[in-house]
Amino acid sequence: MRNDCIFCKIIKGDVPSYKVYEDEDLLVILDRFPRNTGECLVITKRHFDNLFELDPALDEKIFEISRRAAAKLKEAYPIDGLNLLQNNGEAAGQRINHFHLHVIPRYNPDSVVIKGKTLNPSEEEFEETADKLRL
Repeated sequence: MRNDCIFCKIIKGDVPSYKVYEDEDLLVILDRFPRNTGECLVITKRHFDNLFELDPALDEKIFEISRRAAAKLKEAYPIDGLNLLQNNGEAAGQRINHFHLHVIPRYNPDSVVIKGKTLNPSEEEFEETADKLRL
């Protein structure tokens, strides 16, 4: 836990939140500044700054709980779609340096915009990138 982290303060109970799920590893709360009604944040109880620091043992559980939150949103609201959004680093839009995943309900139409300029790589560029990234 970090004293300067808002999510650590929420986990400790020092800052109020609207909890929708909690276990020994994860906390799911309503986003205080939602893009649409019902947007949730899946937060690790242990402090990890981002995905690169995240304990891999939590991967499956984070996805499972995110899926359950998404299913509950679909049951509770007439959503037309859903985004799972997880930002890492300032360049990616991360504003709180504590791992969290947004579960964002989407409607047609809504005002949420998650896009950027797309590239048009050549076949050679695709091959070079694929070679660099193969697991």
